[in-house]
Amino acid sequence: MLAQLSIRDIVLIDRLDLQLGPGLVVLTGETGAGKSILLDAFSLALGGRGDGSLVREGQAQGQVSAAFDLPLDHPAILAAQKHDIVIDGDLILRRVQMADGRTRAFVNDQPVSVQALREIGKVLVEIHGQHDDRALVEPAMHRALIDAFGGLSKELAATREAHATWRDAKTALAEEEARIARAREEADYLRHAHEELSKLAAQPNEEEALAGRRQTMMQAEKVTSELREAHEALAGDHSPIASFSSVQRRLERRAAQAPHLIEPSVKALASAIDAMELAAQAMEQALREAEFDPRELERVEERLFALRAAARKYNVPVVELPALADRFTADLAALDAGEALLTKLAKETAAAEKAFHAAAATLSAGRKKAASQLDKTVNGELPPLKLERAIFTTQIEADASAASADGIDRVEFWVQTNPGTRPGPLMKVASGGELARFMLALKVALADRGSAPTLVFDEIDTGVGGAVADAIGQRLARLAAKVQVLAVTHAPQVAARASDHFQIAKGATDKGKRVATRITQLLDEARGEEIARMLSGATITEEARAAARRLLQGAD
Repeated sequence: MLAQLSIRDIVLIDRLDLQLGPGLVVLTGETGAGKSILLDAFSLALGGRGDGSLVREGQAQGQVSAAFDLPLDHPAILAAQKHDIVIDGDLILRRVQMADGRTRAFVNDQPVSVQALREIGKVLVEIHGQHDDRALVEPAMHRALIDAFGGLSKELAATREAHATWRDAKTALAEEEARIARAREEADYLRHAHEELSKLAAQPNEEEALAGRRQTMMQAEKVTSELREAHEALAGDHSPIASFSSVQRRLERRAAQAPHLIEPSVKALASAIDAMELAAQAMEQALREAEFDPRELERVEERLFALRAAARKYNVPVVELPALADRFTADLAALDAGEALLTKLAKETAAAEKAFHAAAATLSAGRKKAASQLDKTVNGELPPLKLERAIFTTQIEADASAASADGIDRVEFWVQTNPGTRPGPLMKVASGGELARFMLALKVALADRGSAPTLVFDEIDTGVGGAVADAIGQRLARLAAKVQVLAVTHAPQVAARASDHFQIAKGATDKGKRVATRITQLLDEARGEEIARMLSGATITEEARAAARRLLQGAD
């Protein structure tokens, strides 16, 4: 429920802190005292439209805060958590209105968008009045109210789940149909490309290996002749190795005559001969490695050209050619198997559609039963509200072509205000006063089902009095037994049934230089005086006081 409403510098209200309790809370006061300002300020805190003209004259900004005491599983708490709002105790909605027209919105002192504030406020408070078009008069809400009244949450959940399954099945079918259609349009291209890439048979990292081999062979051509000449000089017919070996042998034969002179030379010659032989062997190995068939270089270059030409043609790097070939293979396979898959998906979609319509039919039947019960209950509330000749009906129109997650029904509340007149939508047919009373009867019938925790009724008793006003007061009190009700009223019969009574009045401030709206909680004698004023006007008579006491006693 709404626990506190604080207003600063809004029109005639300079400072207001209103503590509220459960039950029926009434606001009374003379015309022009500021009751509508209070509701406009409250609406601003709930995400209503801002306006710089709401700021009290001479001030840069005004603000309104509304604190709500709610259970942790309330939809408003869940909506706030969806916007990452930290909930620690009360849920506090705050709106700052700048004089230049700009506004800022906060929930629990965390900045939010006005849309988020409005989303949260919508499930906290409903405002009903003679010219209100925000609450139950919206046909979009009628279906949800019937579901809440009939306790159809399970049927609605089943319908939504079936609709989601059907939607997913339709999406999968449509995507597959589109893919197969594209594949069919490109079938010739796919087959040609598949054949070409299959024949090419590109291998992973093949380009890199071929380029390396090609580079090796091209470099080999340049060094082979030099290697061959060096090898011929070292190991050919005129190789110095033979001469060095001959010299070594002659010296070895003389070694016994002068070993200290000959042995160092023999060792040096042996080392030189070994080095030359190793060099010759290295050259022979290099020549063997450099040997290649010139036709191999030609084949490597042709292969590289073919790979790179295909990469340019299909606009992919050479390294991706194998994956592209696999994709074309898969597309052709999908095309070949497409009809079977489409048939399977079509059957699944048809089954999902059938399951949805079955769930929707069950929900629709529940709605019709609930609508019949609601019509009976609402019509039972109308006679005491001076609507004894009116008839309330719930129109349910099933349209399978307009299926949605909420079923196939379009639900709208209709009324016939007098016999012989044409029935029609509630908002279009009922006058301002009638509309407010229809709303009251409907809310009493719905009680706490599908209702916000706080209901505001703005002067719904205008133009009625006596027994009708008393009937309105009775119903507001009954409704207040289950939800918090705030009523702006001119009817003493309504005011007498309040749990809390507040008087709104204008008074001078700043030594009479300015006017401000003040709100005072009335208790005991003061409350009786206010009800007496409502009965008799400016001059309160003893008869009015006695009548006020009777009203209060009767209400008790």
